[in-house]
Amino acid sequence: MSTIAVIGLGQMGLPMAGHLIEAGHRVCGCDVQEAPMQALQAAGGIACTSVQEAVAAAEVVLTMLPSGREVAQVLRQVIWPMKMDKTDQQPVLYIDSSTIDVATSRSLAAEAATHGWPMIDAPVSGGISGAQAGTLTFMVGGEADHVARARPILMAMGKRLFHAGGAGAGQAAKMCNNMLLGILMVGTCEALHLGEALGLEPATLAAIMKESSADNWALRVHPPLPGLSETAPANQGYQGGFVTRLMFKDLNLAFAAALESECATPLGSLARNLYALHLQHGAGALDFSSIYALLAPGSSAAEP
Repeated sequence: MSTIAVIGLGQMGLPMAGHLIEAGHRVCGCDVQEAPMQALQAAGGIACTSVQEAVAAAEVVLTMLPSGREVAQVLRQVIWPMKMDKTDQQPVLYIDSSTIDVATSRSLAAEAATHGWPMIDAPVSGGISGAQAGTLTFMVGGEADHVARARPILMAMGKRLFHAGGAGAGQAAKMCNNMLLGILMVGTCEALHLGEALGLEPATLAAIMKESSADNWALRVHPPLPGLSETAPANQGYQGGFVTRLMFKDLNLAFAAALESECATPLGSLARNLYALHLQHGAGALDFSSIYALLAPGSSAAEP
């Protein structure tokens, strides 16, 4: 078993750390908030007061942070300077499971490689429920031997792992996946609204579409209306789940990447703009399926 430092104990990082503890690893965690630190300790982990303390004896460092800026800051300004003078028998493995831009991910991996430090990007799909259940899907970028070393650690937290390619490939796959997810949610909301306007019961229409060519994850697993799925955040007033501000963040990353690569993503750009409007309406902390209300007939987004 390994000593693993988990940096970032938010709604994803904390349950992921819990599964590592259950798998028998020694987990040292650090977060800016006190509550998750206490929860980690209650689960059998070691709550550390600083990043330096968390990574001091770590064989593996896993970051789950909000943005590329924070990941780069923690690695470049805190962790890597600690490792400069150390000659470990086996270099520390760095796993970044945050969702960040591809350019930063590749830059960090290149810097790590110059020092002989293995690093992979391993963003996840599955949301908070997947993190809690240990059923996450990891989309991984990096060298094959580094991925092989990380695999048993990642599989303690998830059920599927896809090696997408070299450094940054995991972030690229996550970005494309979440862009399509945003598009699917907007389309699902539009179809349900149109059906209701035409006199159809939403549950009836949803049942039809789930058995037809319109079936999709947003409709089947994460529908935007209460009563269509037992586990959907729509049943709890859109609390929990994948919040709107994070969906917008991911759509914004895809938008920036599309501009840089001169790739046309008209639907992705439209979804980004709709979620930007949803944010302006104060829905940042609500699940992204709450955009159903924004797209309702009579709302500002629904105007032709």
